[in-house]
Amino acid sequence: MNAYIFPGQGAQFSGMGLDLYENSPLAQELFEQANAILGFNITDTMFEGSADDLKETKVTQPAIFLHSVILAKTLGASFKPDMVAGHSLGEFSALVANGALNFEDGLKLVSQRALAMQKACELQPSTMAAVLGLDDDIVEKICSMTEGIVVAANYNCPGQLVISGEVEAINKACEALKEEGARRALVLPVGGAFHSPLMEPAREELAAAIENTTFSKPNCPIYQNVTANAVIDPTAIKANLISQLTAPVRWTQSVQQMITDGATLFTEVGPGNVLQGLVKKINREAQTASATLDTNN
Repeated sequence: MNAYIFPGQGAQFSGMGLDLYENSPLAQELFEQANAILGFNITDTMFEGSADDLKETKVTQPAIFLHSVILAKTLGASFKPDMVAGHSLGEFSALVANGALNFEDGLKLVSQRALAMQKACELQPSTMAAVLGLDDDIVEKICSMTEGIVVAANYNCPGQLVISGEVEAINKACEALKEEGARRALVLPVGGAFHSPLMEPAREELAAAIENTTFSKPNCPIYQNVTANAVIDPTAIKANLISQLTAPVRWTQSVQQMITDGATLFTEVGPGNVLQGLVKKINREAQTASATLDTNN
C-alpha cells in the first residue's frame, strides 16, 4: 500500500518550487493563484529569497505547504495514495492532497495558522529542544518533574524527541536530561514553544477559522498527529487539527500504525527528505521515495 507523507516547518530552502513553476503549466497556474490569495508574491521569496527571507513566519509555512501540494497535484494519475500523513504543518498539505480540503481553503488556513503562532510566540519567551539517545518515557518523566511548562512535543523517531516550553524550563530540563544520559539535549533556533500549552492563544484563533471551513470526506484515511490513527470523518479531522497546536506530534506512532495497517512504500511529497530518514529510523524495512515532477501536467 502507498503512503504519502508531507513535511513540516524546517524543510524550506532557497529556490524551492522554481522547478515546478518552470516545468509545469498547472504548477504555474496554482502558484499565481496562491499569490492572489495571499495578497503578496510569495513566489518571489520562494524562488529568489535567502534562507533568512524564508524564515519569515508569513512565508515559511505557506511556502512549504505550496511546494508539497502543488507537487502532489502535478503527479497526475500516478498520485494514488492509500493513506496520507503530514508532520505538523504537513498535515494541512496531506488534507488537500487527499481531497478533504480544497487548495484555497488549505492555503488560507495555513497562512492564518502561521500568523496566529507568531502572535502566540510573542506573548511569552519560549523555545524547543531536541533530545537524542533517551527513551520517550524517561524524557516524559523529566519534563513532568521540571518546574514550569515543558512538554514532549515531537515524537520524531525512537531516540529522537523534541521538547517544548518556557525558556527557563527548557534549559533546566536539558540539564536534567544530560545527567540522565541523553546523547544530546540541544536548544533549537526556533521562536516559540510549538505543540505545547503555550500555543493555546493560537489554537483558539485557528479553531474559529477551521470551524468555518468546509471539510469533505477524504479519498483515503489520514493518520493525524494527535491520535496516530487513521481518520476519515471530517468532524474528527477538524477536531484533531485544532488540538494539534497544543498537542504533541506523534510521528513515530503514526508511521508504526501505517505499517501495521499495510503501508509498504512511504513517498515524501515536498521539500527535502527529512521524513524519509525518520521513517527508516522507525522501521528499517520500510521502503521510501521522493515524489518527482510529472512534466505532463
